[in-house]
Amino acid sequence: MSVSLYYSAHRTTPLTGAESASVARVVAAHITSFPYDDGESLYVYDRRAAGPEEIVAGSTKMPLDPGRLMPVIAHVLDSVTELRRAMPDAEWRVHMDDLDVPWDEAEGYALPGMSEADLIAELAAVHDGDGAAG
Repeated sequence: MSVSLYYSAHRTTPLTGAESASVARVVAAHITSFPYDDGESLYVYDRRAAGPEEIVAGSTKMPLDPGRLMPVIAHVLDSVTELRRAMPDAEWRVHMDDLDVPWDEAEGYALPGMSEADLIAELAAVHDGDGAAG
């Protein structure tokens, strides 16, 4: 069973040229810095398919590999945080399936424990242990 992170921004006015450029810049930077060549990263849908007040929307399928999960979540949420800050007057919704991801003005989007080094190391060890010869 897969889990995905969904993100969308709504408002009555369309994106300005500067905002469209900001979205393109964030997406390009995210893709360039994404830590895995073979994983799904930030994916912003074609706006022509969006609703009339949906100015940005996208999703990212989370990896099944526990050693990659937290780095991917952190990377995608950092990018969505940048998108939100580029369009602060929009109404944003970010959620992982049915779990809303909270917004914090100082930190941006984050899940509890997402940046804890011990948790990331533990998940990586679980992954490394799965592939070890026994």
